[in-house]
Amino acid sequence: MSLRTRYLETLLFDHPDKVPFEPGQPRETTLLRWQEEGLTDADQWFSQLWDAAGLAGKSPFIHTKTSEVNFRMIPTFEEKVLEHRNGHYIVQDWMGNITEISDTYDFTYLRNPRDFVTRKWHRFPVENRRDFEAMKKRYNPNDALRWSRAAEVSPPIREDQDPFVWLQFSGVFWQLREWCGFEPLCRLLVDDPDFVQEMADFWMQFVLAVMERALATTAIDGLHISEDMAYKEKSMISPAMTRKYLMPAWSAWIERAKKAEIKIFDMDSDGCIDELIPLWIEAGFNVCDPIEVAAGCDINQYRKRFGKRMAYRQGVDKRCIAAGGHVMEKELDRIAPVVQDGGYIPGCDHGVPPDVSWPDFIRYARRLARITGWL
Repeated sequence: MSLRTRYLETLLFDHPDKVPFEPGQPRETTLLRWQEEGLTDADQWFSQLWDAAGLAGKSPFIHTKTSEVNFRMIPTFEEKVLEHRNGHYIVQDWMGNITEISDTYDFTYLRNPRDFVTRKWHRFPVENRRDFEAMKKRYNPNDALRWSRAAEVSPPIREDQDPFVWLQFSGVFWQLREWCGFEPLCRLLVDDPDFVQEMADFWMQFVLAVMERALATTAIDGLHISEDMAYKEKSMISPAMTRKYLMPAWSAWIERAKKAEIKIFDMDSDGCIDELIPLWIEAGFNVCDPIEVAAGCDINQYRKRFGKRMAYRQGVDKRCIAAGGHVMEKELDRIAPVVQDGGYIPGCDHGVPPDVSWPDFIRYARRLARITGWL
């Protein structure tokens, strides 16, 4: 079975020959630890894990990749250190935020999730409508820099072993939070809802415009939309606000993608998502991740509650992987019924943290390979 077909059949509750093997993605400090414990090449960690888990002799399948279509601002802000004091840098990052980070890191760590970097926020780029008018100029959907040089005028012919391709971008809540900051955005929702609606409408239309060309020039199999809109116990905004400000964009994006015969629509949100899943289903999402166990997310209860209207990715408690031994085994036994029921690709419920040892990750991967049909 091809990589793409296996991924689709798993998430669509069909009949895959095996479940895709996606144990989790380590961060930089995790890889540094693993190199001290036997990993010889950080860039080849997946291949070495594949062999160490007992899968040697089979090709190390990576089932997905992300399209190179760029939804970020162009140009980005100048990255620079504004101040260095008491073991901290105060920096301007690529998004225009003024943030404070440990001087163990630098502003390059803020471009992508290389590691677990805690930061303190000092200022955000959009504080008023004038700032927003300036910000909008950085989001020209037709900018040539949004497109990979490899993009053709029509979608490329798919080969049997081509991976599943995600089109990945920020949702409305995520994007407005990046512009305004979380607390200022929450205040705007109460004090100036018209401004919030204006920003939400702009983001919806910008994404639709970029999607149009992406769907015409790139082979896309699924949308992956990031919102990160929940605390440990509740959603960050009410279901009513979610329905008013976010759902119109979600529905519009999904409706457009369906016209291109895309079948997978994945919502990415950390935190407790109990009250959000029904809204996601209503908007058209059929997959969500990462199902954080520490936030009270229970994949078995979700399957009972939502049936096959929602598939899942990840959902294995990272704390249990770190504990290893019987704790890890019990955790994989806990999620095994959902794997067997279909519509679930198990893996670590966020980035793999540095308290997970290389030997424990190998043992976890070996057991995961058995559950998913690779051994």
